[in-house]
Amino acid sequence: MEIEGRVFVVTGGGNGIGREVVLGLLAKGARVAAVDLRADGLAETVQAARAGDRLSTHVVDVTDRAAVEALAVAVVDVYGRVDGLLNVAGIIQPFVPFSELDLAAMDKVMAVNFWGVVHTVKAFLPHLVTRPQACVVNVSSMGAFAPVPGQTVYGASKAAVMLLTEGLWAEQRGTSVAVTCVFPGGVATDIGGHSGVPVPGGASADEDAPTSMTSPVEAARRIIVDGVGEGRFRVVIGKDARMLDRLTRLAPRRATELVARRMASLLDP
Repeated sequence: MEIEGRVFVVTGGGNGIGREVVLGLLAKGARVAAVDLRADGLAETVQAARAGDRLSTHVVDVTDRAAVEALAVAVVDVYGRVDGLLNVAGIIQPFVPFSELDLAAMDKVMAVNFWGVVHTVKAFLPHLVTRPQACVVNVSSMGAFAPVPGQTVYGASKAAVMLLTEGLWAEQRGTSVAVTCVFPGGVATDIGGHSGVPVPGGASADEDAPTSMTSPVEAARRIIVDGVGEGRFRVVIGKDARMLDRLTRLAPRRATELVARRMASLLDP
């Protein structure tokens, strides 16, 4: 779909990939509603963008269904319509085995990563289906292909996003709403810091192999160009993610063993 002049909602717009997606859409002439839990992060996005009234910011907890429903009303009040929704917000879990992860931490990861996507899609889809061209782009993870040690529930949440998005694609097939699922590999962001989770050795929760990580700018560019511009079914970002995607299709057990062996140090005391 065309980006210039269109209105997009981006969750996680206060940091990392989400901020770069906001900046990239603005650079292409879009108007953007940036959503984040942290007001200070959104303020930094505004400062970096210098986009005037083409950018609005909204401090919203995506796990709060009522707040997300109010967000949809607020965005339409500001711009008059919504043409696209990009769900980038996400967190990782503490690096511990499933048996040691408390239920509160599990609930939090699922609430942000899965239910946050459910809430936003549910709130914005009625607006999107009225547009001649529209899109939903949901960011999953390479962790949806094979489990990373100490990130079992995180991976489950991202696999849920994958199936939710692909189901939505099937339901919207033939309509004006293009639906895309994005699978980043290792991206050089501070996802641990924003999740409140120490990351062993500074590794990424999405990193399964000793390869260079993708920059947030490049990840955002792929999301915008391939996800929004071309409306692809799947967007796989990074050599690591592409390798794991292929391997899990050909030899799923081997892929799981490879990740478990190479990333075993994430669970070292």
